[in-house]
Amino acid sequence: MTGHDHSHEHSELGEMDLRVRALESVLTQKGYIDPAALDVLIDTYQTRIGPRNGARVVARAWVDPVFHDWLLKDATAAIASLGYTGRQGEHMVAVENTAEQHHMVVCTLCSCYPWPVLGLPPTWYKSAPYRSRAVKDPRGVLADFGTVLPESTRIRVWDSTAEVRYLVIPQRPEGTEGMSEEQLAALVTRDSMIGTRRVEAPATPGSAA
Repeated sequence: MTGHDHSHEHSELGEMDLRVRALESVLTQKGYIDPAALDVLIDTYQTRIGPRNGARVVARAWVDPVFHDWLLKDATAAIASLGYTGRQGEHMVAVENTAEQHHMVVCTLCSCYPWPVLGLPPTWYKSAPYRSRAVKDPRGVLADFGTVLPESTRIRVWDSTAEVRYLVIPQRPEGTEGMSEEQLAALVTRDSMIGTRRVEAPATPGSAA
């Protein structure tokens, strides 16, 4: 679908972002909010709680064939069975990456995002360059993220809406056969569940950092 010069600067702010920042500045100056506490709260939902939920969903799908099939057939119910429900996650669809087919997610109109399983959307996901290029040149966008796929791998881009949000089930990396579900979940990243990156196999003892 698109290519975008997604060189991670993505500093383009929309009108709402500018208004929120202005309001945050005013409230901080008046002593109503603590910027440090706000940063901790945002980080918690953006990088810890939310993505960890999704990582557990993926890990369960990797180790439990019954759950895997349920997730692909009815992602909303399967995800809810693990306790992850709420606004922005009412209607979920799971798509699975394979060697032949790679999926990635975008929201071209705004930034619809599955909060219960991924937390808050990253800045780049909301940026105009990503939203436009992901549909026109997905292979180029993936390369910008360091994900270079063989030409034989088909790429499909899913456009989230207010009605449906998507979760990518990344490929399970080789060499993880003996790992526990908890260990597998620790490998899964937010970006891999959006489809912009792959899950990397754990480093072997003695390998370079």
